Order: sequence, then C-alpha cells, then structure tokens
Amino acid sequence: MGREALRAYFGARPVDRLSRRLMTNLLVTVESPVAARAVSYLSTYRVDGCTGGMVEPRPPTQVGHYEDVFEVVDGTWLLASRTVHLPFGAETVRLAD
Repeated sequence: MGREALRAYFGARPVDRLSRRLMTNLLVTVESPVAARAVSYLSTYRVDGCTGGMVEPRPPTQVGHYEDVFEVVDGTWLLASRTVHLPFGAETVRLAD
C-alpha cells in the first residue's frame, strides 16, 4: 500500500469521524534477524457526525484480526504486508444532528 496510499486513505475520511481501534492478543514470531510475523486482534468503534464530547457507547463497527509480515530494510523494521480478516462488520453510524 505504501505511505502515499495511506495518506490518501486517511485524507479522504470524513472530518467529523470519531474512530478508535483496540488491539489485543498481539503475538509476534521472530523468524530471523530480518524477518518477523505477527497476529493481532482488533475491535473498531466508529461514528460519523461527531462534534466533540462523549459519544454514547455502541457495538463495535468491526471485529477481526491482522496477519502482518515485517522485514528489516536499511536497518529499520518495516511492515512488508498486512492481511485483514473481518468476520464481523457493519456500516458506520452517523450521529443525529
């Protein structure tokens, strides 16, 4: 995906979106001095139309897990690939005005 694609994705999100992603059960397996894999579980809470303040709790918008591959490039660990598995998902709720 790359950094430019990530900038474009996040730049296109609604400006009134409130989003939090909780990550749990991270398991990193170091395969060599320059390669590693990880699995992590996620729950995303998200609403559009947020103008500030506290939002009433809702069920998560997404629940799933990531399968990541990391590699060392020029002495720095980088994310080489990410596969997203989302068995649970729903539309983003827009808060009433």
